[in-house]
Amino acid sequence: MLASAWTVVLQGSLGHLVEVQVDISPGVVGATIVGRPDASLLEARDRVRMAITHSAAPWPSTRRVTILLTPADLPKRGTHFDLAIALGIKAADGTLPAGCLADTLVIGELTLAGGLRPVPGVLPMVMAGAAQGMRRAFVPEPQAREAAMVPGVEVYGVRSLAQVIAQLCGEEVPVAEAVPDSAGTSLLRWRGEDRVDDVDLADLVGMADERYALEVAAAGGHHLMLSGPKGSGKTSLAERVPTILPDLSREEALELTAVLSLAGQSAVTGLVVRPPFRNPHHDISKSSLLGGGTGRVRPGELSRAHCGVLFLDEFPLFRADVIEALRQPMESGEIRVSRGEESAVYPARGMVVLASNPCPCGDFHPTAKKNYCTCGEVARREYRRRMTGPIADRIDVVRHVLGPGRGDALPAERGGAEQGRESSAAVRARVTAARERQAARYAGEGWRLNGQVPGHVLRARWPLPAKVEAKLDEEVFSGRLSRRGATRVHRLAWTVADLAGAEAPGMAAFETALRLRTGEPLTLTPLGRVG
Repeated sequence: MLASAWTVVLQGSLGHLVEVQVDISPGVVGATIVGRPDASLLEARDRVRMAITHSAAPWPSTRRVTILLTPADLPKRGTHFDLAIALGIKAADGTLPAGCLADTLVIGELTLAGGLRPVPGVLPMVMAGAAQGMRRAFVPEPQAREAAMVPGVEVYGVRSLAQVIAQLCGEEVPVAEAVPDSAGTSLLRWRGEDRVDDVDLADLVGMADERYALEVAAAGGHHLMLSGPKGSGKTSLAERVPTILPDLSREEALELTAVLSLAGQSAVTGLVVRPPFRNPHHDISKSSLLGGGTGRVRPGELSRAHCGVLFLDEFPLFRADVIEALRQPMESGEIRVSRGEESAVYPARGMVVLASNPCPCGDFHPTAKKNYCTCGEVARREYRRRMTGPIADRIDVVRHVLGPGRGDALPAERGGAEQGRESSAAVRARVTAARERQAARYAGEGWRLNGQVPGHVLRARWPLPAKVEAKLDEEVFSGRLSRRGATRVHRLAWTVADLAGAEAPGMAAFETALRLRTGEPLTLTPLGRVG
């Protein structure tokens, strides 16, 4: 007898529906899996056999069992096929009612006792199944909330194979042991782990230029570079970027939660609604940053920072191959990883924030009175060389951070800035309004923010005024800007205009954008806004 069950195989963030066809017929006794299975799938024969036996359901021990995973030309890997194979066998031997597995997606790894275990990637699997007509899904109980994020799919969180069989047969569901959380779930916490959760922009004293630069970068999704002597506040500024970002939209939240699910971080707490902040150590490998690994390809730190912030502190200390690997994803907003037969595509539309000291010792200062640098000129030049070239050309906003001025901590009545510091909530309101203007402007397009718009589309559909365009061309022809740099100034000008509520960028917005791009000091009006 022939029967089918449905599951999904993932290639990166893309899912393909797989039909698990099972045939039980006379012949040489045994079980065969065909259709390009990997080692973990070949091991499923023993797992499934023992799971069925211990679930008080007979195994067809006198028949030949042939299991085909179709389409047969697609490589299959992972332990999440177990449940589909087991149900296909029980449907083929007549235990399950005919047609009960139609439009039903089944995902889960089986233990020898017939229990279920969580698997990575449940959310993108259910999303792929829903897109191809699946209207019901059986998943391990801890991942039911994750699967239920997909609209239009009826989700059943189950603990064992016996529970699934009872559900499909309309019988009383037996009691089963609770399913343990997946291996990717954080079980340990330490003091100070959440130290950046309660930071606020109001904590910082002075630095009006840097605050505005953060606001523009957050509003348009622009990459940001902070350089300056040690102790000037670069890390403090970077850690506060997420506090001025608005909550994720439904579409963004699903994308990010799917990436985290692929990474094995089970979304047991529900939809991720706040932009992520990732801060890897400078000793990170290229595969950990971009994605990859042996066997199954998983997303890296860049993709885990999707729609959020990836902060690379002490950037010149990162390995040369890691620095060079940032070129393509910073430009395209996606990562393509190929490993053997598998090719994976992951989203990476987050803000990249780089921070660097001006020299290896970190004491170099442009003011001779404050310059305590002991590095040689050759060492300084080699250190700075890593912050120049193609990577620097892909940075939108550059700020040279020198820390608060002498009178910044004084009360406002004494000429200081102590009483005039804005909170993250106040800045976030302006950033949110600017992003709403961008959402309306780019409705129906393949991008959401100014920092993501392709240059040729920006020039064709949202050009600068003629006088401003002429000024921008002058900067390019003089050699002060590259063509890529000119595109970034164009994007920044639109973001400055969006923050100001203007219909289009004028000369003042262009001048501000140019200063943000080149790192020159900004001209501030008495109200503290860039003029």
